[in-house]
Amino acid sequence: MVTPEQVREALTRVMDPELGRNIIELGMLRDLKIHNRTVEFTLALTIPDCPLRDQIAEDARAAVKALDGVKNVIITLGAMSEQERAAVLGQPAEPPTPQAAPFNHVERVIAIASGKGGVGKSSVAALLAVALARAGHRIGILDADVTGPSIPRLFGLHGAPGMSVMGILPPKTELGIKVISINLLLPSEDEAVIWRGPIVSKVIEQFWNEVVWGDLDYLLVDLPPGTSDAPLTVMQSLPLDGMVLVTTPQELAAMVVRKARRMAEQMHTPILGVVENMSGFVCPTCGTRHELFGKSHADEIADAPILARLPIVPELAALGDAGAIEKFQSPDLDALVHAFLDVTPLHVAAPA
Repeated sequence: MVTPEQVREALTRVMDPELGRNIIELGMLRDLKIHNRTVEFTLALTIPDCPLRDQIAEDARAAVKALDGVKNVIITLGAMSEQERAAVLGQPAEPPTPQAAPFNHVERVIAIASGKGGVGKSSVAALLAVALARAGHRIGILDADVTGPSIPRLFGLHGAPGMSVMGILPPKTELGIKVISINLLLPSEDEAVIWRGPIVSKVIEQFWNEVVWGDLDYLLVDLPPGTSDAPLTVMQSLPLDGMVLVTTPQELAAMVVRKARRMAEQMHTPILGVVENMSGFVCPTCGTRHELFGKSHADEIADAPILARLPIVPELAALGDAGAIEKFQSPDLDALVHAFLDVTPLHVAAPA
């Protein structure tokens, strides 16, 4: 009959791929039982939603089943406590998480999405925030594009946000727009964020729950491209009132943005409208309009109004690079904010 020592010895050859240490050394083995020819035990993972949990369990099952006299292997997956994980990883235990939520009163939470990169979604989110702030509304931007953040650069924000017993204090732009982004927490804005989906999702949840947003009329959530973990986290964890889709004229862009629309429909998130960015170029000399990206396909994306068609304006790119996007002025931006306010009426009157 196989012994507990033999089982433990076999499991020393099973490695946690991310930590590079075997599961016995990490203290994952719990509640080992051997009866007849069945070996049963629990694996306490470092995090409950470990993306490699299935691989670790299968490796452990194969290692034990290879022992003479073992017919069945039953594995239950569990998770370490905060203190156990901190001890195993050689890290100090995390302090109690501040909860800013009781101090926050956000009237509307609106996601700005595209599903496709390169359409200027973050610029549109920033411009909409600027226009709303100019109209007298209290605005915040949650940069949910954790692996490709750009919102702080557009507003010229640098340095870590403040902290309080209530939570993280988001920095404010010149117009008073509150911003939180992972780039404000990195040692350098060029630092790569190489994180798996569950960690990215946790960061987004922290930006919602642990940031002191205070009283806001609108919180705009700048979503990353795609229809995977991060957008799903926003739709499942934040009380979204709707989504604005950003596209460019090409059919290729429209095709990908329609995927974002279908994701929103499956998650029961209303589509409030569509913004077509890079919608032609007006020559500043002769006033002629040139459709640089061809015929518009914005009307084919969703059964929702076209909130604005924003043309290519070289000045906007220069202001964004300089961190001065709040200085941008345009009649098209004024039209965007009026259309947006029509589809997102507040429960309370706008501040005077």
